Amino acid sequence: MSHAYRAVGWNRQKRIYDGVLLAGVALYLAVFLGAGAVLRPEATAETLLIRGFGTAALLLLHVVLSIGPLARLDRRFLPLLYNRRHLGVTMFTLALAHGAFGIVQFHSLGELNPLVSVLVSGGSRGSAAGFPFQALGLAALAILFLMAATSHDFWLANLTPPVWKSLHMLVYPAYALIVLHVALGVLQDETQPVFGALLGLGVVWVLGLHLAAGWRERADDRQTAGAGAAAAAEDHGFVEVCRVGDIPEKRARIACLGGERVAVFRYDGKVSAISNVCQHQNGPLGEGRIIDGCVTCPWHGFQYDPATGASPPPFTERVPTFRVRLEGDRVLVHPAPNPPGTRVEPAVIGAPAGGTP
Repeated sequence: MSHAYRAVGWNRQKRIYDGVLLAGVALYLAVFLGAGAVLRPEATAETLLIRGFGTAALLLLHVVLSIGPLARLDRRFLPLLYNRRHLGVTMFTLALAHGAFGIVQFHSLGELNPLVSVLVSGGSRGSAAGFPFQALGLAALAILFLMAATSHDFWLANLTPPVWKSLHMLVYPAYALIVLHVALGVLQDETQPVFGALLGLGVVWVLGLHLAAGWRERADDRQTAGAGAAAAAEDHGFVEVCRVGDIPEKRARIACLGGERVAVFRYDGKVSAISNVCQHQNGPLGEGRIIDGCVTCPWHGFQYDPATGASPPPFTERVPTFRVRLEGDRVLVHPAPNPPGTRVEPAVIGAPAGGTP
């Protein structure tokens, strides 16, 4: 967690993650430069560095865009989601090094300002092979800079979560610009089709993962909504979301009620329901777990009391809560949210029918 804009502290997991990440980047660059020197002896050291930093950044960008849908398809990818911010900043740093080396090598010796030179140089815009692809890369780098510069909690709090989220969704236009930048650059400099094929495979991979995750969530939401609509009239507005046994201990089952996703947690013989949206960066609380008695967001570790939806002091974040009751092993949740931080007595597993009124 963070408080008063203090950076999220490094725990043992983050240190291991960052160590592995930096070692992996260093190993990739070493192998790339070594192989490039052997396979392309005519290439200068600067050219190899430009390509090494660029391909490393592109590879990490594909990983960043894959983590979200992978975590929704398989919980085992959640540790990557928890540390995704570090991966994104590392990716931007590599992209910045790629751009800086490229500008210095190709645009720093002319009469024009190097940035102006990037924007006006290039071939004919009428053909793909002559398109000035470097301007596309510069535009993408500007977007990535805005995202990296606003990754601190200070900006999240002052921009507000909706604005911050909208800003960071620009990663998708940036990805499109980078794909065009690489594709058009390859057309100008490479004759081997393998590079274009690898880029196309990456695009298909990212697009396929997002479609698969979206299809799965849409199917789950429709199933819950359909079952809930049929049962709501019989249960005084309460909607059956699952069976007790469907919820792993100290984990959640996510249900879509009234157009809002609700995280229904089972813990210590009780069941509670809170909003699925973390107040920090809109993270999915239902994909986290209960640690030390608190629902812990899988993204950055923000915590909430499952009965009140309030963060433990001195933190002040709060999420809406929902009334829960049990009918045998049926878990029923009322779709009307309570004000954030409202205490709702948990439904006790094995208690007389009716649970929490």
